[in-house]
Amino acid sequence: MVSQQDAIIDFTAAEAVLRVERTSLRVQQPATTADMVSLAVGEPDFDTPPRIIAAAARALKQGLTHYAPLLGEKPLCQALANRVAARSGVAVSVGEILVTHGGTGGLSAAILSIVNPGDRVVIPDPTYSLYADLVNMAGGICVPVPCQADLHWDLAALEQAMQGARLFVFCNPGNPTGIVHTREEMTALGDIIQASNTLVIADEAYSDLVFTDQPFTSALDIPAFRGRTLYCQTFSKSYAMTGWRVGYLAGPAAMIAAAARVHNTANGSVNTAVQYAALAAIEECDQDVLEMHKIYRERRALMIAGLSAIPGLTLNQPEGAFYCFPSYSAAVSSVEMVSILRGFGIAVRPGSEFGAAGESHIRLSYATSKEIIAEGLARLKLGLASLS
Repeated sequence: MVSQQDAIIDFTAAEAVLRVERTSLRVQQPATTADMVSLAVGEPDFDTPPRIIAAAARALKQGLTHYAPLLGEKPLCQALANRVAARSGVAVSVGEILVTHGGTGGLSAAILSIVNPGDRVVIPDPTYSLYADLVNMAGGICVPVPCQADLHWDLAALEQAMQGARLFVFCNPGNPTGIVHTREEMTALGDIIQASNTLVIADEAYSDLVFTDQPFTSALDIPAFRGRTLYCQTFSKSYAMTGWRVGYLAGPAAMIAAAARVHNTANGSVNTAVQYAALAAIEECDQDVLEMHKIYRERRALMIAGLSAIPGLTLNQPEGAFYCFPSYSAAVSSVEMVSILRGFGIAVRPGSEFGAAGESHIRLSYATSKEIIAEGLARLKLGLASLS
């Protein structure tokens, strides 16, 4: 009998796939096991709040099991439009909202709807590695701009790079850096993108996880971003809904329509009951978000204290998200460092996964229990001591 594998002759993936495979820096990291403490995974360890689960169950019992409208269920779209309008101070219609398959679905739809082959796309370095993969899939040209030593933007370098660029993509708070960009930085960036006539994707997945003394400044707060920006959000981080796969885009109707064409072609509409769960999240779960924030603050303090006590590490104060991104002095690549640390039973992410400027850094997540953080830090200290 001829096997299925034998029947496939000389298959070559599409060039879009090959471009991503040639250039992607993304790596899979393990979860915590009996032998491995993982500080590598960017996923809340909290259960989804009960009110959200109850809303999904209620929707299913009410027979909300059919296709949803392609842009999203109207009650959710209206609630999201109201939320964006309240933040921006500008009226937002339901036609300026697209409910997406998580933040990933939103970012994919946004980038693939904007970038043509050969377009220059500016991204900070280091930053979330999915951006570059999607730009390469679209045939665009990534223009990474190294951040300053404190991991904040080099605004002069960004201004130069933005000349002739089609798009700028950024996350705030930052993944992997934990940096939260100030109102002054956001205002300066707005002036730059307005002068260069660049489009923007503002990924604010971690906007509810900010630990500075100053209020968070969203792209929605800055008038210069209006009319040229797709605002990308997800329910995954704030509400511990990673497995539910629901997010949204907000922006000018023409940009939303283009993103919707991509999203609807590749994905179709988002699960109907999940959308009613998301509606419950934003209408009923503010207190749950605050309670998780309090626990993250405690875990953050534990990780900062632990990392600061380890010789050979230098940590810029993480201001948001749930990551620390220390640099190390050992003369090994970050990929080699991850491999070495695995031998001590600790999994982290290599800084180079997030761009060339992330080399000699590692990313650790404190979206896990205090016990796991403490044990992980102890193993990290042993691993680094072995290199001295």
